[in-house]
Amino acid sequence: MQKILIAPDSFKGCLSSSEVAIAIQQGVLEVFPQCQTVKIPVADGGEGTCDTLVTALGGKKVELTVHDPLMRPIRAVYGILNDGYTAVIELAAAAGLTLLHPSELNPMQTSTYGVGEMIKHALLRGCSKFLIGIGGSATNDAGIGVLRALGYEFLNRRGEGVSEGGQSLAAITAIDDSKAMPQLKDAFFSVACDVNNPFSGFNGAAHVYASQKGANIKMIEQLDEGMEIFRQLLLQQKQIDLNNIPGAGAAGGMGGALVAFLNANLKPGIQVVLEALNFDAHLNGADLVITGEGKLDYQTTMGKAPSGILKMALQRNVPVIAIGGSIEDPEHLNKSGFLSVYTITQGPVTMEEAMDKEGAQKNIRSIIIQLMRSFKYFS
Repeated sequence: MQKILIAPDSFKGCLSSSEVAIAIQQGVLEVFPQCQTVKIPVADGGEGTCDTLVTALGGKKVELTVHDPLMRPIRAVYGILNDGYTAVIELAAAAGLTLLHPSELNPMQTSTYGVGEMIKHALLRGCSKFLIGIGGSATNDAGIGVLRALGYEFLNRRGEGVSEGGQSLAAITAIDDSKAMPQLKDAFFSVACDVNNPFSGFNGAAHVYASQKGANIKMIEQLDEGMEIFRQLLLQQKQIDLNNIPGAGAAGGMGGALVAFLNANLKPGIQVVLEALNFDAHLNGADLVITGEGKLDYQTTMGKAPSGILKMALQRNVPVIAIGGSIEDPEHLNKSGFLSVYTITQGPVTMEEAMDKEGAQKNIRSIIIQLMRSFKYFS
């Protein structure tokens, strides 16, 4: 083995992607001490993406006060990469479900305004390239909160600005962009989006996701009606039909808003991350890729980090091995392209034992050592 690329996702609740990568590297070097090991911890565009990219590419975290989904002040963090102009923002930091008590969930009222404040802050610091993860939202406001924070105004028939939340969408009759931040004209937005839902309708944002955000049946109907009215307005004013754009319904319609107003590109989350990491270049000369995540199963092949790594590696004819805390349906994983998959769990254990950090690191090193011994024998 001359070069092994180590690119795991986190084992959620147990180990960060960086910690997994270190344990894998230790196992490899135990058997192949002269092997070039390249650690590239990854994320799938959701939680942890900011930490992963700032750690891998260098840069800094920026903390600021923004508004949470119910417009209360909170502290949030985003990243600026080492180039000085790329910002990494997670919607969940300002508009996420985890920021609210279950009794507070109400997509009629919740807003993405705080996410817009993060973008505005980065723009004023000179950032012009944005990598935005939009998973885990508590909102269904079609992104008008984000846009309001950036200077756009959404007016009702009396020419008054509408209030926050999805409840206001049906009242919007006009859009005023005269006060939009001028820096937006030179900004580029890549949005990590792993759903294909349209903006409105039966498969749209409200009908598919609003119940998870606290909406009852009546609210869902009202939200979808507002989404449809807003979609029609955008069709008239911007000649763009958000129901023809897969992913426009992501994050309660924020995906569509970013496309319509900021000319954003919606991409699978792992694609956004791998492009930022320049992963393809790291594959040059690699004999093997080792990836993994907490649980390997059918969902792994549906846009999760290991599947994105697998796709890119197979295009370069580099074999991929995956490890996980648990495995379901290994045959499906093999058929999808993984050379082999392995669980790090050794024998029956309790959940507490399985989630123990030191134990998990030891088990990763152990399984990798066994794998490398096999490779060494046949090499």
